[in-house]
Formats: sequence, structure tokens, C-alpha cells
Amino acid sequence: MRTQLIRLIAAVAGTAVLAVGCGSGGTGQGAAGGKAEITLWQQKFTDQEDTWYKKAVAAFNKSQDKVVLKHVIVPADVWDQKMKAAQAAGKAPDVYTVNYSKVPGFARTGQIQALDPLIPADKWAGLQESVVGSVEHKGKKYGYPMLVEPSAVLYYRKDLFAKAGLDPNKPPATWQELIDYGKKLTTKDVAGVVTAANQIDMAWSSWGLQWNAAGHLPISDDWSTPQATDAKYKQLLQVYQTLYQQGIMPKQPLAPYADANPLGQGKTAMMVCGSWAASVLLQDYPKLVANIGAAALPSFDGDTTKPTATLGGWTLVVDAKSKNAKASADFVSWLLAGDPTLLVEFFKNTKFSKYSPRAAVADAIKNDPAAADNPWARTIEEQVVKYAKPEPAYDWAISLAFGKAIEKALQGKDIDQALQAADAEIKDVIAKNNLAGQGS
Repeated sequence: MRTQLIRLIAAVAGTAVLAVGCGSGGTGQGAAGGKAEITLWQQKFTDQEDTWYKKAVAAFNKSQDKVVLKHVIVPADVWDQKMKAAQAAGKAPDVYTVNYSKVPGFARTGQIQALDPLIPADKWAGLQESVVGSVEHKGKKYGYPMLVEPSAVLYYRKDLFAKAGLDPNKPPATWQELIDYGKKLTTKDVAGVVTAANQIDMAWSSWGLQWNAAGHLPISDDWSTPQATDAKYKQLLQVYQTLYQQGIMPKQPLAPYADANPLGQGKTAMMVCGSWAASVLLQDYPKLVANIGAAALPSFDGDTTKPTATLGGWTLVVDAKSKNAKASADFVSWLLAGDPTLLVEFFKNTKFSKYSPRAAVADAIKNDPAAADNPWARTIEEQVVKYAKPEPAYDWAISLAFGKAIEKALQGKDIDQALQAADAEIKDVIAKNNLAGQGS
């Protein structure tokens, strides 16, 4: 769930300016020259992503004679507050960025509108079905998928592997091997492995591992029954407990989960992070690239076809109260379902650390010589993305309940009791929010 990374960036950016104007959204008619005005709110991402959006908006506006698009970049730390205020005032933006896990919920509450009637059927061809499923609610599509990025990839330092007597070309394949490797790699100056270490980061970064350990998430598919006490989850919490209690993980986190710097700085030999870490490593540690390997996170039983990550990402939606819904959807279609070259530039700008769910774009990327600059892209695509599950769309409190259980395991508390507490908390969330039957 790369929202955590965005929040990290926002914290550094502080009160970053709202780019390209800072007015409210959905203004309907009245733009200069008699053009209809639509507004795009984009959550602030990296500078490279923000620059791409600005360039794309300028190109769209140049191509239009009846519509003008106003582009607003909003820092992540004020996004919710600003959006709620705009909605309350009846001035929500026409189009805005949303991460996949929120789309079904927004659709259920009537915050966004279905795009099927607004975007021609042929524009939906060539999209990965599993990703399309992330933007669907009751058979209708409420967002157009832009990208996916797996939540968990194992990056490791080949030079430190060799120094510890480990084969640099054979990363750990099972969790027991991860523990064994971690012991050999841990020194007084270098951690054996760095991964999520607090309940919030563990709540979402472990989604893929929850699937890997038990074959399901800690709530039934229809969201009616908690499943956190499945005995198979004990092995997951035991791994975290062992890594932490035996000092393989640092006692004090070196950085938030989304931060790739500990590996580049030589503070850890192995690091679990999302695919976006590749762009940081390529940008900030170019001399180390040859000494860094990437692989799928180990599976509990060594089966490489089981998921170890979930696919998060971003989509564009049209507000339910937009006064120019068709023009807004036309922009979404132009940006994400139009010329593949436009999107290839986005992936190039982000060092090919994200992946396109649209076949035409994915094919164009493979034919772009610059794609070879990311030496881990193909491995991540074939070993991680291929088997990853969509990130869950249920209430965040459910994920947090499981994150709390993992945190208790880190602290050395009884694993059975930690899972029982999570199960009870999930049961309470289901009841208080009337979730039963609302899942897929």
C-alpha cells in the first residue's frame, strides 16, 4: 500500500505548494474562452511523477477546444482534510487519484461514479482482469487502472552475501532460509534483514504473506467472519518473532518500511520493500547497482508460485457529483487508455519500478531500450507481480488488527493470544460497520 510511501514523502515536503493553482474542484462551465472547466486533484507523488502529470495535463489542454483541465497537486498529509472540505462545500474535484483499495468503498458509498457508460468498451480491452477487479463494484468499473506495484520484494547485497560465505546468486527461498541467512549476515554494524517493524507498516506490508501462510486473509471473502485464528498464521508471526528476538532485525527501525536507503547505505544485508525501492536505488546508489539483487520474498514452503506480495497502485476516478462527467471521463480515457507512448514516459521517469496492467503499454515498455536500466524489473515482474494478489478493499481497521498481532509477536508475547485478540477485534469491526456480506 504505497500510501505509506506517499505519506513519507509528504512529511519531508511539509506544506508543499499546491501546484498549478489551488482553488476548489468541479466548477462546471465558465472557464476562459467559454470552455468547460474540469479539475484534476492529484496526490503528491515523487518529483518525477508530478512532472509527468504536469506535462500530460498541458498536452491534454493543448489538444482540446471545448474543455480546459485545471491541475492541483495536493500533499498527502492534507489530502483527506482538503477533500472532505471540498465535498462538504459542493466543490469536490471532477477527477482525482485514488489507490485501488479505496475504490470499492467509494463506489458503495456513492462518492464516485461508474465509468462503464462514459468510456467506450474498446478502451477497456487489454487490461489485466485481476487489476480490473480492483476497481469494480457490483459488476461496474469505477476507476481506470494506471499502474501496479508489488508491496513486498526481497532486495539483498550480493557483496555482503559473498563476504558471509553465501552464494550471491541464491537468495533465500523459504522463511527458514531467511532466518538462517539472516544469522550469518548479521554483524554489529549490519542487520541481517530489515522489514516492517510497527503495527501500521506490518498491517499492509504483510498482506501477501498472510495469503502465503494461510491461503486467505484474516476475514472471509464475504467479510462476514474473522479468520485470524487459523493455525497457519502462527508460522507467520513466529517468523517475525524469531527475526526480532534473535537480533536479526534491528531492535530500533532503521527507517520506515517504504524507505529503501538502509540497503544502499550498507546498514542491512537484506531488505523487504516494495517495487518502488528500485527507483531509489537506481537514482541514489548507482555505483551499488551491480551488487544488489532482487527476488520474490521467500515462501513458507518454498513454492514460488504462491503469492508473497499484493498489488497496490493508483487509478483515476470521476466524482459522483461532477457537472462534467463525460468530459472528465474523456480525460481519464485520453490519459490512461490512449496513446501508449504517453504512459511509457511515466514508467521511464520512475525507472520502470512500477508495472502497467495494460497490454499495449506493457508491450511498448518491453521494446524500450531504457527498460534495461532497471536490472531487477524483469525478475520482479516474473517472480512477484505474476503471482501477487490484489490488495484487499476491506476496512483498514481489519488490517490494523492483524498488524497489532504481529507487533505483539515481535514483543515476545504469546502468539495464540495475539491472534485471538486480532480475531475478536476483526469480529467487532464487522459488527460495528455492518460489513457482513459486503465482500466479494
